[in-house]
Amino acid sequence: MMFRQTKSILIPILITLALSVTIQAGEALNYPPTDKTPATDIYHGIPVTEDYRWLEDASTVEVKNWTDAQNALTRSLIDASSNLAPINTELKRLYTKQSSTYSSLIGRQGILFAMKNQPPKHQSFLVTLGSVMDTTTTRVIVDPNVLDTAGYTSINWYVPSLDGKKVAVCMSRFGSELGDVYVFDVATGKQLSDTVTRVNGPTAGGGLAWNADGTGFYYTRYPHSGERPDADLAFYQQVFFHPLGTPCIHDKYEIGQEFPRIAEVELESSNDGKFVLATVSNGDGGEYAHYLAGHDGKWEQLTKFSDRITQAEFGLDNSLYLLSLNGAPHGQVLRLPLDGKPELSHTTVFVTQGEGVITGFEATAQKLYVSEMFGGPSRIRVFSADGKEATPLPTEPVITVGSMLWTTGDKLLFSQLSYLSPGGAYIYDPADNSVTETALKRTTTADVSNIEVVRESAVSKDGTHIPINILKRKGTKLDGSNPTILYGYGGYGISMTPHFSARNSIWINAGGIYAIANIRGGGEFGDEWHLMGNLTKKQNVFDDFIACAERLIKTGYTSPAKLGIEGGSNGGLLMGATLIQRPDLFRAVVSSVGIYDMLRVELHPNGEYNTTEFGTVKDKAQFEALYAYSPYHHVVDGTPYPAVLFVTGEHDGRVDPYNSRKMTARMQVATSSDRPILLRLSSTAGHGQGTRFSEGIDRDTDVLTFWFDQLGLTMAAPPD
Repeated sequence: MMFRQTKSILIPILITLALSVTIQAGEALNYPPTDKTPATDIYHGIPVTEDYRWLEDASTVEVKNWTDAQNALTRSLIDASSNLAPINTELKRLYTKQSSTYSSLIGRQGILFAMKNQPPKHQSFLVTLGSVMDTTTTRVIVDPNVLDTAGYTSINWYVPSLDGKKVAVCMSRFGSELGDVYVFDVATGKQLSDTVTRVNGPTAGGGLAWNADGTGFYYTRYPHSGERPDADLAFYQQVFFHPLGTPCIHDKYEIGQEFPRIAEVELESSNDGKFVLATVSNGDGGEYAHYLAGHDGKWEQLTKFSDRITQAEFGLDNSLYLLSLNGAPHGQVLRLPLDGKPELSHTTVFVTQGEGVITGFEATAQKLYVSEMFGGPSRIRVFSADGKEATPLPTEPVITVGSMLWTTGDKLLFSQLSYLSPGGAYIYDPADNSVTETALKRTTTADVSNIEVVRESAVSKDGTHIPINILKRKGTKLDGSNPTILYGYGGYGISMTPHFSARNSIWINAGGIYAIANIRGGGEFGDEWHLMGNLTKKQNVFDDFIACAERLIKTGYTSPAKLGIEGGSNGGLLMGATLIQRPDLFRAVVSSVGIYDMLRVELHPNGEYNTTEFGTVKDKAQFEALYAYSPYHHVVDGTPYPAVLFVTGEHDGRVDPYNSRKMTARMQVATSSDRPILLRLSSTAGHGQGTRFSEGIDRDTDVLTFWFDQLGLTMAAPPD
């Protein structure tokens, strides 16, 4: 894949000179000129005109020059800040000196595979661990930092064969997530001859499952050029089988011709390899169907989208466990024996719906471990083979339970973290109800000794109570003077759970407050919480977030002059809609890889996958809802907008960066305030996944510098 390195020599100098004059004079910034070329579309009889459609085509010289000029303006403003250098120094110290972390753990025949992140290496790499109690047993299998010393190649995911002797690794470049699969011998680390292309994509992702004896694997495959029209090449994901050592052109089609155009497919083998499960989602809206291939290799549909089965996992007891939301918005676990012909009608309820929301489960021979969330924080429940509940697993309060993995016997390896601890991996032994810390504990040099977490609640427009998690220094006075950042997401049923951030510790220790809102659209309180914030009910998400901001102001945490908001991707849409609807409520906004033109987003591959979450302009009611909140279409000329930093990457396959270009252009023309509207577009990054370590530091440095400057904090220089 080719990429362009942004070049600009004279523009930064000229803009810096102009900038120093305009800032000192308190006038509006001299933004790069942007041509207006009106374009009109008609939706259900309603004409919609815009001026900046020409910014959608990143391949033109005009767009490249415009982007270079915008980046130069952003650089000149941020580089002039006295906060930049000390923030960069502290971020480098925190990120470089944090411990290595291990994620995506998979066990095979006594071998534990993991992705290891070891600062300051640019990318995580694949290793095996002889013991979770001793990291010196680590052995490197595949290191993209060696394959690409520039650091632009990353591992999307990996799947070991069931005997642990081989591993299939999906890799992509420049954060594009366009992944091909390579096969490696685990004992030697040598790459085999097999390479399978077009397995992974930015939105629909991809998957792979080995057969029982490791002689081949099932994999997801996007159409190849010539098989379908170019407009369809990012859709119609199907499943093929590849025998090792054979040309891919002879790979056998398995299933998928009946899948929707926007199908997203994941694959999993049972522990003995006798079954292969295909989980098919209907785009991103939360509907799933499941297909099972058994001994005879014949695929049978097990569940339909309407059955509301959202997860399925193989157990060690020759059973398939299913998470059902059918009549149970908090979830209930069903058990399906795999002896005989598996049918959904043969399931029994193993775990009934409870107060908490079931988020995952792991089945051992005699135990079922169930993770359960309570509005954000979570815990693990334990059930015996007969379905009786034992004492809940002893974990710390207000934590996030991450991955769960069976080790030996009925022991469970699980991860946990919190707002004040990076956490790590732990082993639970049901024999004595004990939790043992492993050598995979994460450490940080970030100082959290004077930080506390407060959980409050806001009341939204329709009376719904919305939790807010507030991180602040102990003893902070609630006099309305505190620089505060409010973060939100609100979509796809994705929950904002407790997590640790070294970056945010810098902000809080300098005197700022950081708050995270558990708004609707997420999954914090179950399926209904999600559905109340998607499709035509998306406005609830923005109302919830605005209510949280108003609550922070009313209770004295901050004031409109000291309040900023932050979000990315779907959270970028949240930022755009919120700042357009209530520009008086905020001083500054950081919006990353966001969606702002809701009427044209579905014309691009990722956007079409999102129609089951956002809706489509083809449906009149959904168009009306989309048009009512589409940020780009509701920018009003002459409005004193807050300062905004739009952050995006040129190789983003999930949210086309034209959204940020168009929104930047529209707001620069419209705003009547002297607060900057800035664009930071990286030529070597995508949606965020696969970003180089050093580039992540640079991005976070710029974002924090923007926050310090706009909300009035000063970063102290580090001691000599």
